[in-house]
Amino acid sequence: MAEIRFYHLQNQTLEEALPKLMERVVDAGFKAVVKLPAKGLMETVNKVLWDYDPASFLPHDIEGCESPEEQTIFLTTGDENPNGATVLVLVDAVKSPDISKYDRCLYMFDGRDEGIVAEARSDWKAFKDFGAEMSYWQQREMGGWEQKA
Repeated sequence: MAEIRFYHLQNQTLEEALPKLMERVVDAGFKAVVKLPAKGLMETVNKVLWDYDPASFLPHDIEGCESPEEQTIFLTTGDENPNGATVLVLVDAVKSPDISKYDRCLYMFDGRDEGIVAEARSDWKAFKDFGAEMSYWQQREMGGWEQKA
């Protein structure tokens, strides 16, 4: 079972926080699959990863691209892992039947949406009952993350 890290978005949006986490994944030499709940959000995140920092580059592409196996970060609404990623990012309580196929799962959820928070709590309990290695990270007011559990 993957190590599961819950990231509770409170002070930044997904579009602000995800690029920084993806920088850390890429800097560590890992590949990631980012599973999003809808194609519209996938397209938004795709644009954000291209534009968030003019001095930086996060190699990525989206489902339907020509060479998914070559992508360091692969954005999808499905459950495929064409790039052989060891990191799975789940956004806004989206589910995946394949968590055990990854070394690490980053579970990012919007703390301003009560429905998503309720789903995240339910998922936390289910993963904990399953015996997964877990941690909970909360955003600091000035940015960055602090481990709370």
